[in-house]
Amino acid sequence: MTANGWIQIILYCAVVLALVKPLGAYMTAVFTGERTFLTPVLRPVERVFYKVAGVDEKQEQHWLGYTFAMLLFHIGGFVILYALLRLQGLLPFNPAGQGAVEEGLSFNTATSFITNTNWQAYGGESTLSYLTQMLGLTHQNFLSAATGIAMAIAVIRGFSRASVLTLGSFWVDVTRATLYILLPLCIVFTLFLVWQGIPQTLGAYVEATTLEGAKQTIAVGPVASQIAIKMLGTNGGGFFNANAAHPFENPTALSNFVQMISIFAIGAALTNVFGRMVKDERQGWAILSIMGVLFVAGVAVTYAAEAAGNPILHGLGIVGGNMEGKEVRFGVLASSLFAVITTAASCGAVNAMHDSFTALGGMIPLINMQLGEIIIGGVGSGLYGMIVFVIVAIFVAGLMVGRTPEYLGKKIEAKEVKMAMLAILCLPVVMLGGTAVALGVSSAVSATGNPGPHGFSEILYAFTSVAANNGSAFGGLSANTMFYNVVLGIGMLVGRMFVIVPVMAIAGGLAAKKTLAPSAGTFPTTGPLFVGLVMGVILIVGGLTFFPALALGPIVEHLATAAGQTFAGS
Repeated sequence: MTANGWIQIILYCAVVLALVKPLGAYMTAVFTGERTFLTPVLRPVERVFYKVAGVDEKQEQHWLGYTFAMLLFHIGGFVILYALLRLQGLLPFNPAGQGAVEEGLSFNTATSFITNTNWQAYGGESTLSYLTQMLGLTHQNFLSAATGIAMAIAVIRGFSRASVLTLGSFWVDVTRATLYILLPLCIVFTLFLVWQGIPQTLGAYVEATTLEGAKQTIAVGPVASQIAIKMLGTNGGGFFNANAAHPFENPTALSNFVQMISIFAIGAALTNVFGRMVKDERQGWAILSIMGVLFVAGVAVTYAAEAAGNPILHGLGIVGGNMEGKEVRFGVLASSLFAVITTAASCGAVNAMHDSFTALGGMIPLINMQLGEIIIGGVGSGLYGMIVFVIVAIFVAGLMVGRTPEYLGKKIEAKEVKMAMLAILCLPVVMLGGTAVALGVSSAVSATGNPGPHGFSEILYAFTSVAANNGSAFGGLSANTMFYNVVLGIGMLVGRMFVIVPVMAIAGGLAAKKTLAPSAGTFPTTGPLFVGLVMGVILIVGGLTFFPALALGPIVEHLATAAGQTFAGS
């Protein structure tokens, strides 16, 4: 590790923090119906959408109606995307002549993009047409991100409202998230990416002649527009198979830095929206502090492991950091930082790079996802995921002092704790249960690229990634098989729906409760004690739930590597 590396980390964190308040203030205005600088332009468009869709923007929904609307939205998105994938050979904007996508892969991909997972068991430039990339994947990148934001806003209303049975309108929240937040930011971001050198064209792939005289096909297409929402919406799901490691997705050091900023921007700002809507910005800063401490700790471990390099290579006289699979343009620090950011923020943007990390360097992305991606997290999902842990922590604090726990004036009772634990425990069921099932299927085991602990880590990482709706992968796993396409697809649905539904039940129950005035026994929820308590609960729950898997995978691999045993890809 170097001073220059830490300066870059500090600069990154400073820029993200600088964006929190202005972006948070703007988003708060959008979702509370206040006037913004874009209102004169976008408000007439918004009204047209409601009229065409038959939506009464003033009619709010009970939490069950809000959740049911979200589920219908996902089903409709799945049907449209699945049809596009299966029929793409017959549809226009297909200059490379890509054929229909196989059934299992179509199911997996459609499920992946409607759940904001964006797991890719295919090579984008060699599998999908321009129409599928634009109308299918880019379209769903917007809508799945907007859904996550809408869910977070509904949960915030559960705390900010009292004695009401409604949480707002799902259709209004999704429309405003897309129209006022995602679309304007993506237009500006796309123009920036084009300036940096990312292609944005409907022209055919380019034929080039190499210096040796060989013919080479260079894939291009409407790339910049997809990368913009891929990053801002924490989707992942790149135009190319290599994602952000491809020079046409990430051509310069500046584009790399701005893309990393964009991944955290909305998720971090939502903590400020939380504080503003509950009328106490300190609450938002407290939650962001928990996320920040966990993030910096993860970056430090990953950076240290990758900068230290591979002890086996050191024994051969090859010194220096682990550059295996790293972008030489960006170095160890930027590659490590990008990996931690993407797995903290539900954005599978680096894909195969993780397979070439050291054992401990690859363990941090794994832990980030196993905790539910609460460190900033996906747009919306990180905030409501963290609030689930806050509820458990406040309940633990209440047990300590022998009184009914409260958070923001709302009593945390048995129903809320049960729903919170359901949301937390559904993830290890998929991650560890799915891994156990795969280890019992010979074809699933043989799809790993490496034997021993690293092969186990590849399978565990895959099920962890889909359950956490992340989409990154250890590149050594050949996941485009019927078994993995179907089972991982089911894991994505469980990881999305079995978290959202209990979280929405919590929000609905809290909105119906009265707000209680703070008393002498009220546990503080803004200071270091609160931050430490929540972090302790997170680490205890994560340790008890996932330590057996971690001990069998990356930790064993690290010890074996240090002892001089080689595992391919480690």
